[in-house]
Amino acid sequence: MASAHTFDENLAAATEHLARFASEPVLHLINGERVASTSGETFDDHSPIDGAHLAKVSSGGAQEIDAAANAAAAAFDTWSATPGVERKRILHRVADLIERHAHQIAVTECVDTGQTMRFMSHAALRGAANFRFFADLAPGANDGQALPTDHHLNYTTRHAIGPVGVITPWNTPFMLSTWKIAPALAAGCTVVHKPAEWSPLTAQLLSELALEAGLPAGVLNTVHGFGETAGQALTQHPAIKAIAFVGESSTGSKIQAQGAPTLKRNHFELGGKNPVIVFDDADIERALDAVIFMIYSLNGERCTSSSRVLIQRSIHDAFVERLAAKMAAVPVGHPLDPGAVIGPLIHDRHRAKVCSYHQLAQAEGATVITGASIDGLPSGGNWVQPVLYTGATNDMRIAQEEIFGPALTAIPFEDEADAIAIANDIAYGLAGYVWTSDLGRGHRVARALDAGMIWVNSQNVRHLPAPFGGTKASGIGRDGGDWSFDFYMETKNIAVAYDTHAVPRLGG
Repeated sequence: MASAHTFDENLAAATEHLARFASEPVLHLINGERVASTSGETFDDHSPIDGAHLAKVSSGGAQEIDAAANAAAAAFDTWSATPGVERKRILHRVADLIERHAHQIAVTECVDTGQTMRFMSHAALRGAANFRFFADLAPGANDGQALPTDHHLNYTTRHAIGPVGVITPWNTPFMLSTWKIAPALAAGCTVVHKPAEWSPLTAQLLSELALEAGLPAGVLNTVHGFGETAGQALTQHPAIKAIAFVGESSTGSKIQAQGAPTLKRNHFELGGKNPVIVFDDADIERALDAVIFMIYSLNGERCTSSSRVLIQRSIHDAFVERLAAKMAAVPVGHPLDPGAVIGPLIHDRHRAKVCSYHQLAQAEGATVITGASIDGLPSGGNWVQPVLYTGATNDMRIAQEEIFGPALTAIPFEDEADAIAIANDIAYGLAGYVWTSDLGRGHRVARALDAGMIWVNSQNVRHLPAPFGGTKASGIGRDGGDWSFDFYMETKNIAVAYDTHAVPRLGG
């Protein structure tokens, strides 16, 4: 669904809202105050549209993380003891302000990340929905279960684990930040947020709105910087009890090692190379639309993208022909243009990585089919054409590695067992998609796929009470509903004996 605003309206709003970043540096938020790095160091943020300079961003390190972690620790007792109904009120107020500033957030995200308005026009509203959902759960966050036995009453309670670190990625950063921060705050945790250095601007907006909503100083702190400095200092800080991270699998492995000396709890939402399996009895029109949507929306820069399409051999050639035709009609354009689907990729380094797979595919024997032209788009941008790789086998790098761009690899399969074997022959296990009119087969294949989430006859549709997360190299833990509180809270069991309980007597 396209934005309700025209390109000119979006451009005017972006010019207005981003002017502040050009005139003043992006600062950290520590204990309710905007502060620069003590070193004075900054880094430059550039737009992927044309390479234009957007902002100077304070570059934090160990000192800023230490100050933020200490502020979060000092605020924890009061915030965790704040009644759930009061936390609910404040978090709903955050959601209100997000909705009020939704267009500002959207245009900022488009210019900072290259994601198109077609999708970013809803990103802020998704962020607000995250805050509302977990706000409503806050009053019961501490509730537990009654587990009686014949001679004891066991009951459980939960309490917030403490100050937590949240490290978020550069793809749809605003929505993903709210996805992690909202349940942490609802649970009673305080937060130190380290946003991705390639897309820092909407993190600034979120922290400002949180303060305006009445979130107490120190409850949400934001420190900008690089993973090797600010990120590592956060994962190693003794005051931080848990790390919630979204990003690459290799980075998750490093974070796990860095947090080991302080026995940090980790929640990792990592990479994916997700299969969509199309059987010959599928509703072909709906399957085609879902496959196209799940790889070419959001620039293909999404962990749940269906980047491998497994097609039953009897329909393979016809399906691929239709895929290629549909891909050719997916427009590449300026992110603020409501008609554009694919915008520039986040960074020139990432663009080079995505494009490098063209040569790899040809060297491995696959065919490279490119989509819409990028001629006439702003110079200096990280533009790429969507691509479809055909004639592929599952052992090729284009089938095994997460490209994280608008690139789809098509692989034929023979039967149900072959489809399952190909789908599971991968290091990742985040999501899977199955298209078939045979309900029994849909259930069988979904159960057999080694992944954390399966959609049958659907694209990815997020249901907030449902668990979200993966297996293998795709992550540890689950987000969503009560699963989020399982991560951000500790569970305590209390056993009270009845007078019928016999106490063993030793001696005497």
